[in-house]
Formats: sequence, C-alpha cells, structure tokens
Amino acid sequence: MLTDDIPDFSNPKYCDTGEIRLAYFEAGPEAGLPIILCHGWPEIAYSWRHQMRALADQGYRVIAPDMRGYGYSIGPLGPNAIEAYDNAHLTGDLCSLLDHLNVQRAIFGGHDWGGFVVWDMAVRHPERVLGVIGVNTPYIARTECNPLDWIRATYGETMYMVEFQTYGRGEDVLSKDTKRSLEFIIRKSHITARMWDSLNPKKRRIELLRAVQTPREFWPGEPLFSDDDMQVYIDAFERSGWEGGINWYRNITRNWETSADLPTEISVPCLMICAENDVILSPSLSEDMENHIANLTRETIPDCGHWTQEEKPDVLNQDILNWLNSQSFD
Repeated sequence: MLTDDIPDFSNPKYCDTGEIRLAYFEAGPEAGLPIILCHGWPEIAYSWRHQMRALADQGYRVIAPDMRGYGYSIGPLGPNAIEAYDNAHLTGDLCSLLDHLNVQRAIFGGHDWGGFVVWDMAVRHPERVLGVIGVNTPYIARTECNPLDWIRATYGETMYMVEFQTYGRGEDVLSKDTKRSLEFIIRKSHITARMWDSLNPKKRRIELLRAVQTPREFWPGEPLFSDDDMQVYIDAFERSGWEGGINWYRNITRNWETSADLPTEISVPCLMICAENDVILSPSLSEDMENHIANLTRETIPDCGHWTQEEKPDVLNQDILNWLNSQSFD
C-alpha cells in the first residue's frame, strides 16, 4: 500500500492541552496502529517526514507533534515559565494528545530530547504506552547524582547544556542569526565515535555557543539539508524563537528531582536504535538498558551521527518496520 496522505507541514492540526495549543501532523489510516513520533532539539515534527511516509505506507497511523515550545506549539515564555517545560508537562501534553485523538494507548518513538520524553512516558504513564522506540536516545534509569552535575564535571562550564542554564544566554546567541545557527548545528558528523573517544578530554567540551560564532570556513562536517528543508526549520524557529526548546535543558535537575518515586522498570516492548558515531548520545550510554527492560530489541546503524532521521532514513525506517512486524502489541 502506498499513500499520498502525507501532511502539509504548513497546516497543522491542534490539540488544546489546557495550557497550550499543541500542533501536530498526521499520516496514514485512522484505524491503523497509532505511533507518535517526538522530536528533539533543535528539531520539529518535520524531522520525522521520511518515517511518517514509510510507516503510513504500511498502514500505521502516524502522528508527529511540534513539541511544546517548538514550531507551531508556542509555549509560555519568561523566566517564571521555565518549569512549564519539565517532563511532567511534556508527557502530559502527549496524554492530552492521545485523549484528543480518542486513542487509549500508542507506540511512542523519540529522538534526542524527544527520546527522553517517550521513555518517561513509559514510567510516568505506562497505561498509555504500547511500546517505545528510542532513536539514539537510550533509557537511563534514575542515577544517584544529578545528571547536570555529571555533565558539568565531564565537559566543563562552557558545555552548551551547562551554559543553557543561564536564562537568556543560549537564546541571545542563537537568535542573532537563526539561519546560521541551524546550519551550524544540523550537519553530518565530521568525526567517528572512535576518533572522539581518543581525543584529549579538554578537546571534548562541545562549546556550541562559542563554535556557532566562528567563520563558516572553519565549520566541521557537511550540510544535511536541502535549501528547501532548511527553510522549513528556519521558518519554524523564527516563529517560535529558541527559548521554549532551551527551557527543556533548564529542567534537567527538576526532572531528576521529580523522578525519585518513579519506577525504573519498563514492561512494554522496546526498540533501541543506536547511531554508531553519535558523540552526544553514544551507544555506550545504552549499556544498562537490559537491566530495566525485559523485552528489548537493539539495532545499531553504522556510519551514522546524531541526525539519524536525515542521515540514514531508509535504514532507520527498515529497523522500525522490522521491529513492529516482530512484536505483538496488546
């Protein structure tokens, strides 16, 4: 079955969550098994366009929201609104979306920050989850120490996640030239994981806010987007601004604090798709997953960096479809 029912990404549908209007896009038959795909930073629902087509062609009902603070899903702004972007709110948005769609349970797939949210769906709202697909992002059970403390100790104060903790710092730098910022960030990796691991730790600082201001001739890697695709992203971030998405990072500590009483075991079928050369979300971060997930399938995509949906869409699509065909979802 082939379908032309691929959404017009300039014309979203909306779900009223009670706090925001969550924009979403849909493909595939309404009677199909529902799959909700959640993007990360700095992405939008459009980043799943290749997967939406492939899954819809196989009869799945595929829904991709612009997550809170991104694209058409404008969220609250200002220094007093930061907590509105914690995982309790983000998973709550997805529950509201299910209610709006009249869907009790769905399979959730997520990349980057979206991955952390869908894993959290499985522990905060297990009654709404049929299965989980992690793309690059592993399930990491609650650690003894605050993850932000580990990030700071490992990468230093100039690591972008640490710098993002200062309200306005990241927004000020990235919004000076949104086109330039996106073109710098979303590029094919210029380094393999093995090369990265061999670097002196002082050279693994990931100083994004400094690096994005360097002359273009010194930018590493190659562009991933066509001009038309990049324009979709530019339009989205000029519409939403950068603050909402960066606020997700400002809730790392809060998410850790509020997870103290949550379960750490996941019982639904799960698929973990690692990207061999993702130096941010290294496959090594997934090593503990079997200790918390009874039904776990693993795949690793060779020669692939962080932007898996763009770099290896056909391989990713096939890994997802193979897994879906191998499972029985109750």
